[in-house]
Amino acid sequence: MAGHSKWANIKHKKAAADAKRGKVWTRLIKELQVAAKTGGGDVSANPRLRLAIDKAKGANMPNDNINRAIARGAGADEGDNYEELRYEGYGIGGAAIIIDCMTDNRTRTVAEVRHALSKHGGNLGTDGSVAFMFKHCGQFLFAPDVSEDSIMSVALDAGAQDVITDDEGVTEVLCDPIDFEQLKAAFEAAGLVAEEADITMRAENDIELSGDDAIKMQKIIDMLEDLDDVQEVYTNAIMDVDA
Repeated sequence: MAGHSKWANIKHKKAAADAKRGKVWTRLIKELQVAAKTGGGDVSANPRLRLAIDKAKGANMPNDNINRAIARGAGADEGDNYEELRYEGYGIGGAAIIIDCMTDNRTRTVAEVRHALSKHGGNLGTDGSVAFMFKHCGQFLFAPDVSEDSIMSVALDAGAQDVITDDEGVTEVLCDPIDFEQLKAAFEAAGLVAEEADITMRAENDIELSGDDAIKMQKIIDMLEDLDDVQEVYTNAIMDVDA
C-alpha cells in the first residue's frame, strides 16, 4: 500500500515539478500577473499576490522576474490579457478531475484539455459535474517526522478547522481560505515547516487506483499539467506511483 499513500504522491508531485522548473516558472508568472491585475500591486493589501510571491520564491524564481511579472499585471507595463477558466472531468474508474487554466484563447484551451483527457480514457464533464466532490480550503501537509502534538497545538490556536494524521504519520491541517495566512505565519513562528502549504481544492473522498489504471490516470494528469494554459490540476485519485 505504500505507493497509494498521500506521502508517496506528495514526493512524486514534487519530483515532477522539479523536473519541469521552466514550466513551473511560466505558470507562476501568469499567477503573479493575474493576482496583481485583479487585486493590485500592493502586496500588503493583496493576499492572492502574497501567496503567489511565496510560491515563486519557493520555486527559486529570481526577484527580478517576480517584480517584472507584478509590474506587468499591475499595469506598469502592458500585460497579457489572461482569462481564468475551470474545467471539470473524469479520469479512470470515475476519478474526478478539476483543471484550472489561464488563457488568452479559450477555444484552444478547451480543445487541448478535452484531448488530454480523452487520449488515455478520461472525458470532459459539464460545469458542476465534479466540483461538489471537492472542498475549497487552506491545506498544510507535514512530513511524518514533524511532531503531531506541536502541529495540533499551533493549528487549533491559530484557527484551523481540522487536523488529520494518516497511518504513515503525515499530518494534514485544513482551514478556511481566509485564515490561511494567519496559520502559515503561526507555523513559521513555531518553526514548523510544511511540505505543502496552499489554498486548494481538496477531494472529500479519495479513489485508490493501482496497476494499469494508476498508470493511465497518471498519464492523464501528466498530459494536462504539460499544457501551457493549465495552472493547477486537482483529482480525488490516489495513484500507486510505483506501478
